[in-house]
Order: sequence, then C-alpha cells, then structure tokens
Amino acid sequence: MTSHDKPIASQLVVLREEFDDSAVLFNPDTAEAVGVNPVGVFVWKLLDGTRTVEQLVAALVAHFAGVPGTALDDVLAFVAELEKGGFVGLESSLSDGR
Repeated sequence: MTSHDKPIASQLVVLREEFDDSAVLFNPDTAEAVGVNPVGVFVWKLLDGTRTVEQLVAALVAHFAGVPGTALDDVLAFVAELEKGGFVGLESSLSDGR
C-alpha cells in the first residue's frame, strides 16, 4: 500500500456505529469484526475508491483539529490492516491508465 493507492471499502462489510462514538466493522465473509474510533469511521466513510490515501489524510486535516504529523503513516497502517482482514481492497490502477 502506498500513499497514491485508492482504497475501496468492501460492499459486504457492515459499519455499526455505537452511541459512545466508537463503531464496529463486520465482514460477513470472514466473520471478523474490528473496532474503530471516530477517526477510523471518518476514514472508512471516504473509502470509495476515488481518493488516494494522501487525499484521505487531507480530508482528516480539514475536518479534525490537531491532526498529528504522523497521520499519513497512521492512515496507511489503518488501511493496510483493514486490507489484510478483507475489509478493504484497492481500486484498479488500470482504470486510470497506469
């Protein structure tokens, strides 16, 4: 995964937002679930295959105050972890001519 990749959320995964600002992503294909915080939910909702990881970080900076300088590495790690669990894939680079 690179900062130029365009991650896309699996259409099978269910996001359940809880009352305490946390949420759970559930993958029915694998029966795996992962807890996410409000920042993770924000990123998840932007994973539509049209934005690069760099653009996801820019959206975070625009939306949240005090985003740390490690945000790019943090988002890359978060998305890579979701990819390993089958929650996220990558939009094909064939569609943009690369």
